[in-house]
Amino acid sequence: MLVHDDGSGTLLIGQPAHAWVSGQLARAWGNEQFGPVAPYEEVCLAGEQHDIGMAEWDASPTFNPDTGLPHSFIEMPLAVHLELWSAGPRRLLRQSRYAALLVSMHGTRLYGMRDLSRSTPAEAERIGGYLATQRHWQEELVASLGAGADADEIARNSQLVWTWDYMSLAVCLAWPPCAVTDVPTASDPVSLSMRPGARSGAVVVDPWPFRDQGGVTVHYEGQRLMEPVDSPAALERALADAPWESLKVELTPSEGGECGPGSGSG
Repeated sequence: MLVHDDGSGTLLIGQPAHAWVSGQLARAWGNEQFGPVAPYEEVCLAGEQHDIGMAEWDASPTFNPDTGLPHSFIEMPLAVHLELWSAGPRRLLRQSRYAALLVSMHGTRLYGMRDLSRSTPAEAERIGGYLATQRHWQEELVASLGAGADADEIARNSQLVWTWDYMSLAVCLAWPPCAVTDVPTASDPVSLSMRPGARSGAVVVDPWPFRDQGGVTVHYEGQRLMEPVDSPAALERALADAPWESLKVELTPSEGGECGPGSGSG
């Protein structure tokens, strides 16, 4: 769950909705500078489903008594988070081994960045077990893919999923101005900047990584809570009654892109 205070209440955006934005970015991605996405369907599927493990939890999120809101994705208890990231890639396996591999790699990258010295011994052991299990499974998937598993290509595509994940979070949580580093291109990686456009609902992206030079509009949905609640039961009732909102953000290239029409919020 993405929990975003946008000044008009709290917008709750499910992890699957955020991942949907990643998938929209994936399907629009690629030009002469940034190169193609390949294998296209498998990598786009991984982008769109990278948070597949969160879908069931997001349908009935847990209550955070410190905020009076659902736990956000960065507030979830470690045991729950590890369980969801362990199950997620396997849920994708029957659709695509390649996509499941990329999603598993995304999870191990997230946990590989943790400073285990700041964790309790029990937490560190749990994380180490997760990483070892997932990496072994990744090796099995690579072996099963055979000639379809080029190491350099897989590393590039894993970085693309990472890029789309960051860009989607930036859109949904209104991070710009911000930047994502080590973005794959047809040659050397680049840093890609995102900044607010001149009009509401527009984000300027530079350099421009998409096929359509006129702009790319992404869509997502969320529910709005006007105030915190005081119990899990109250949260359940509030979510049942909370209005849904359809939102969109227009991504535009830097040159001449800020004056195009834009609406919604991110």
